[in-house]
Amino acid sequence: MPLPDAEILYDQLVKRIKADSDKHYALIGIHTGGVWLAERLYQELSASQPLEPLGTLSVSFYRDDFDKIGLHAQVKPSDIPFAVDGAHILLVDDVLQTGRTIRAAINELFDYGRPASISLAALVDRGDRELPICAQYIGSELQLPKEKILVFSRDNDGRFNLDLENKKSVKKGKENMLV
Repeated sequence: MPLPDAEILYDQLVKRIKADSDKHYALIGIHTGGVWLAERLYQELSASQPLEPLGTLSVSFYRDDFDKIGLHAQVKPSDIPFAVDGAHILLVDDVLQTGRTIRAAINELFDYGRPASISLAALVDRGDRELPICAQYIGSELQLPKEKILVFSRDNDGRFNLDLENKKSVKKGKENMLV
């Protein structure tokens, strides 16, 4: 099954966010793929409007299903260099599927304060929700077989890529995001 070009999906995501030009968000990327997206979004959006410094969030301690899905928490530090209280947050992730990562991110975010609002941007929405989570901005919706894993990666030139792998063939420890 051919996958869409991740760079084209990124461009679509940016257009959708920019279409809401009256919204001034503080961006927070979810480690790791969401941080890569948030870094590029930050560069593009900050060229036309002032933004708070970019934040990053690790949900390692807030996920409730790592053991169930066969992953081990890769602990990375969270860094939110602005006041969350009263901020309009744009939470950025690479792939939205079950909603569990987003639930974990929101739980951690409230440890930092009470934002005025939280919106969600994701490059790909796979569906298959287990929780009532919806992204306000997506690059594309992709319906994929459950036995397939969407691998989001970034090459040395900063270009985004999407690959599809079988769940059983995925190697742990790759510098990719497996979702």
